[in-house]
Amino acid sequence: MSDSSVFLVPGFLGNGMAAGIKVNGKKDLSLIFSTVPAKAAGVFTTNAFKAAPVLLDMERVGKGTAQAIVTNSGNANAATGDEGYGNAREMARAAAAELGIGEDLVLVGSTGVIGQPLPMGRILSAMGSLVSGLKPEGLADAEEAIMTTDRYPKMGLRKCVAGGREVTLFGMAKGAGMIEPDMATLLSYVLTDADVDGETMKRVFREAVARSFNAISVDGCMSTNDTVLFLANGTAGNRPLKAGSAGFGAFRGALFEIMEDLARSIVRDGEGATKVLDIRVEGARSKKEARTVAYAVARSNLVKAAFYGKDANWGRIISAAGSVGVPIDPADVHVSMDGVPIFAGGAGTAQDEGVLREIMERPEISVLVRLGTGRGAFRVFASDLTHDYVSINAHYRT
Repeated sequence: MSDSSVFLVPGFLGNGMAAGIKVNGKKDLSLIFSTVPAKAAGVFTTNAFKAAPVLLDMERVGKGTAQAIVTNSGNANAATGDEGYGNAREMARAAAAELGIGEDLVLVGSTGVIGQPLPMGRILSAMGSLVSGLKPEGLADAEEAIMTTDRYPKMGLRKCVAGGREVTLFGMAKGAGMIEPDMATLLSYVLTDADVDGETMKRVFREAVARSFNAISVDGCMSTNDTVLFLANGTAGNRPLKAGSAGFGAFRGALFEIMEDLARSIVRDGEGATKVLDIRVEGARSKKEARTVAYAVARSNLVKAAFYGKDANWGRIISAAGSVGVPIDPADVHVSMDGVPIFAGGAGTAQDEGVLREIMERPEISVLVRLGTGRGAFRVFASDLTHDYVSINAHYRT
């Protein structure tokens, strides 16, 4: 666990504890609390089978204000019907009662196994201790308690001057499997003490999600529970930030940095992953076509397995790129890995196999595909596919 003193956000408290939801006894109940009501924004899974907490949060975030986020891990509270929705509300109600705030100011997150009812007795019994243990340095504990198959915590903090004051931005996330756009089996909470105009906040947050959590892939599987929440409590006392206002560019840049770093950490921690693949498609007719080709490469099990096996098999890359109906002239396509050309003019380019072997040993490898048809571009981060991924997911419930 990282030094918790690094992750301090004025006006926010956190805690995480073991409530007995996970059979392994690890922390599984998390709470983030803003000492004052905060402006709130959220982006959620597009899966038709949305988990109960997602449905509840979508309703509450629409009002634009929240003050707490209570999360359990070890149980997704998904595909649990009316009972699951009632349990999500009961979690929020219990947290609100202990915190002394309105129930509608509490957002809920859940992550874990789908289709099992929440052990509400354990959750409700732990709520008093969860609230009484809140502390400024508790955000690291809150992060630990939302992890499932994650191998390590994912957190980041930035400071910048905006609106005449120093402001702090903090992000935390969990996610390692079922990672695919719109969004992934991920939970991420971003906090700031900045005062941000509500509409501006929603707009820049959606933009940040599009280039971070919606630009990664581990296994091509979309979750029922993806939730990314953004709370801004304004305790920094800065002049409210709007697009074009003093310091907004620095604030926007810090937000993008945090969320992109968290997204890369999720790919790096992909279940069983040994490599991060930085896949860029340039020269497409549009960004949409570039995105389609980039994801075709990122999702290809053959490509992912080749990188795991340290096999510089460019044939799999071009095969994936050409499989999705985007007009491509093979003679115009160029492919390189870490700057080394491997395909051009419709054929592979002769390369020293020793150079390619050295590239394939690296933990992070860039793949650039230039289509030669326009100026559209898109970038996605993906992981390789390993034996361990199968082992983890073959026995997820057991």
